[in-house]
Amino acid sequence: MDYANFSEKFSTISAINMVPFEEGTKAINWGGLEENIHFLIKNGMEVVVPNGNTGEFYALTLEEAKAVTEKVTQLVDGRALVVAGVGYAVDTAIELGKAAQKAGADCVMIHQPIHPYITSEGAVSYFKAIIEALDIPSIVYFKDPNLSDDVLKELALLDKLVGVKYAINDLPRFTKLVREVPKEHNVAWVCGTAEKWAPYFYNAGAVGFTSGLVNIYPEKSKEMLTALKNGDQETVWKIWEEVLPFEDLRAKYNNGNNVVIIKEAMEKVNLTAGVTREPVDPLNEEDKRALSELLQAWGLTADKVQV
Repeated sequence: MDYANFSEKFSTISAINMVPFEEGTKAINWGGLEENIHFLIKNGMEVVVPNGNTGEFYALTLEEAKAVTEKVTQLVDGRALVVAGVGYAVDTAIELGKAAQKAGADCVMIHQPIHPYITSEGAVSYFKAIIEALDIPSIVYFKDPNLSDDVLKELALLDKLVGVKYAINDLPRFTKLVREVPKEHNVAWVCGTAEKWAPYFYNAGAVGFTSGLVNIYPEKSKEMLTALKNGDQETVWKIWEEVLPFEDLRAKYNNGNNVVIIKEAMEKVNLTAGVTREPVDPLNEEDKRALSELLQAWGLTADKVQV
C-alpha cells in the first residue's frame, strides 16, 4: 500500500457517525443507522468513522462494535474512507481490527487506552502492537495530556501509522510536535476536537478535523473546511462564531453533553438518532431550550433538513 498517498485522504472532515438506539430496549436501530450513513454520504463526507466516542463506542458490546463497522462499511460501499474505531485490551483491539479488515474497512482508529495505569513507554507498546498486527493502516487517537508526545514521535516511524487524531487542546504543544516529526513520515495530523478548535489546529499544521456537527449541519462544517483550505480567515471566524454555541453545549459537564446534544438536535429536525445508552443521560430541560433556540437561529427545521 502507498501509505504516503493514503495519509493525504485525511485532509478533510472525519465524520463521526452516530449509532441510534431504540427507546426502551436501547437496541441498535439498524434502519436509523442506515439513514444516518446515507445522510453523511449524500452530504459529501469523505471519511466516515464508525465506533468513535461520539458514536458511543464504549456503550457497545464487542459484537455490536464489529457489526456496526461491518454495516457502515457495507453502506458506504467505497464512496468514502471507512475508519473503524478499535480499543480496550491489546488482544481485543486486534480482534476488532481484524474484524474491520475482513469487513472491508480501510483503516482503524485506535482509541486512547482507558487503563488507569499507563506510562508513555507502555502507550508506545500498546499502539505499536495493534498497528503491527493489522494489514490495514492505523491512526492513533491521542487525548491524554499526561502522556508524552514522544509516544507519537516513536510511532511515526511505523509505515502503517498514517495519521493522528490529536485531542489535547494545547496549541504550542501541538505545534512543536508537528514541527518535530519529519514530513517524510507521512503522518496526517487531524484536529480531534471538532470545529471549535479546528482553525487553531489547522494553522498549527493539522490537515483536517473531526466532526459530530456533520450529523446535523454538514453544510456548515464543509464551509469551514473550504475556508480553511482557501485561507479565507474572515469566513473561518464567521463560521466559528456560528458553531461555537453548539460546541460549547456539547462541552458542558466535562464533555458529558458531547453525544446527547447531537442526538437531541437530530431528533428535532426529523433525523433518526434515538436515545443514548448509559452512562450518557438524556438532555436536561435547560440545555434542551438552549439547543432549540440555536437550531431556530440557524434556521434548521425538519422541513429544511433533507434526509
